[in-house]
Formats: sequence, structure tokens, C-alpha cells
Amino acid sequence: MKKILITGCGSGLGRKASFALANRGHYVYATTHTEEQSDRINVINKRYNLPIKSFKLDILDDNDRVKVTNFEIDVLINNAAIGNSGSVAEVDSNVYRETFETNVISPIELTQLVLKQMIRRKEGRIIFVSSLAGRSPIPFLSPYCATKFALEAIGPSLNEELKELKDVNIPVILIEPGAYSTGFNQKNISKQFNWMKINSYFKENIRSLERKQYGYFKLTESTNFDSIIDKYIKAVEDKYPKERYISPHSQGAFTKIKNILKK
Repeated sequence: MKKILITGCGSGLGRKASFALANRGHYVYATTHTEEQSDRINVINKRYNLPIKSFKLDILDDNDRVKVTNFEIDVLINNAAIGNSGSVAEVDSNVYRETFETNVISPIELTQLVLKQMIRRKEGRIIFVSSLAGRSPIPFLSPYCATKFALEAIGPSLNEELKELKDVNIPVILIEPGAYSTGFNQKNISKQFNWMKINSYFKENIRSLERKQYGYFKLTESTNFDSIIDKYIKAVEDKYPKERYISPHSQGAFTKIKNILKK
């Protein structure tokens, strides 16, 4: 049994992973962005009586982040993230700031807090949930993609750095989900059109862009979550974990081929 803290469990993959890991006997701190979300998880769990404790942990809030110092954590899963979209040519730079603050800076700050106890104990595990979008950019989704590209550098860098500490075993792992039908992608896409329809270089192309972007995810999204939840489990449980866990396999292979053909 491991004590696991997961951020962003209010919905989507984080919520599914928290229940799956608790079903395997791990004690899960399933943290959420709001009190309402954590209350919902705790109510649901009354039916199942699993080893889950849910509470609000807004990773942007200093007072919330410090809550992790009250718990002994074996595995930290940095799962919480937001999406944002728009053309690099015109999107407000604050969109990038907001997305980086949530998806990159706050997870780093949370990780540093948790690492203090892990390094003291000389063991633990850090997991960053990245994305296949962090390996192959998607037009008009660069505010989100860029944050995942950043995690692709940060995770492996930290992994090598921690190897320099004597007798410390703290692997750092990336999980790279492809497109799953959680509703996240559609919400991400829609943000740009709220302002692009009013004033944009691409105003005349709006209908075409909507068809392309929504169509792309309708075509690629997987409705079977078992494959990616299995990667969360393996990233936690594998004795000798990989640096990356990718799912669905078909989307990972497509991304790899796409990047090779571009060279």
C-alpha cells in the first residue's frame, strides 16, 4: 500500500484514477479544485468505503499547497491542469501566463514541498501528467501544448538531478495521455472562439476552424479509459518504472511517426 496524493480529482482522469488506485488498496488523497468537488467524492465513497480522503487543494493557492506538509506522501501525481487556446499571433499573453501558472509553476511548487519529506526519507515517487500534445503541437492550442512541452523537459531533468543524491530513490515519471472523451478538449477549444468571433485575424475562418478542431477530437478521442488508468497504476506500482507511460498506444505511435516524418 502506498499513500498517494493526486491533484485535479474533481473530474476526468484524475477522479477515475483515484478510485482505481484506492480499489487496489492504496490510500489516496484525492484533492480537488473546490470544496463542492471534494464533498461529492466523499459522498460517493460512502457507498464503496474505499481508502480515499478528498479535500480541496487549489494548487494556485499558497495556503492550500502547504496542506501537503501535514501528510506523509509516498507518491505525488501532478494531475491538475487547465486548457487554453487561441492563435499565437493574437491571443492575450495573459492566457499563456494563466496556463503556465496552473500547469507548470504550481506543480513545481507543490513538488518541491513534497520532495522535502521524500528526500528526508530517501524514497518516494513523483509523477507529472503531461500529454501527447506536449510532443506534437496542435495549431490554435499552443497555450496548452506549450505547458505540456515544458513538463517534458522538467520531469526528466528532475529525474536525473535526484539521481545525484546518495542513496535516494525518487523516480520522476511522465504519463502522456492522448485524446480521451472527458469533455476537456471541447472546453479547451471553445475558449478561443468566445473572443475570436468578435475580433480576430481569423474571423472569416471561424466556421472552418470550428469544424477542423472539433472534428479532429471527435475522430481521435478514445472512449475506453481503461488503457490510460492502467498507466496511472503502472506508474505508481512498477518496481522499476519507465520514464514515460503513453496511452492509447495507437495515438502514441501516430505521434512518433508524425514527428519522424517532419524531420
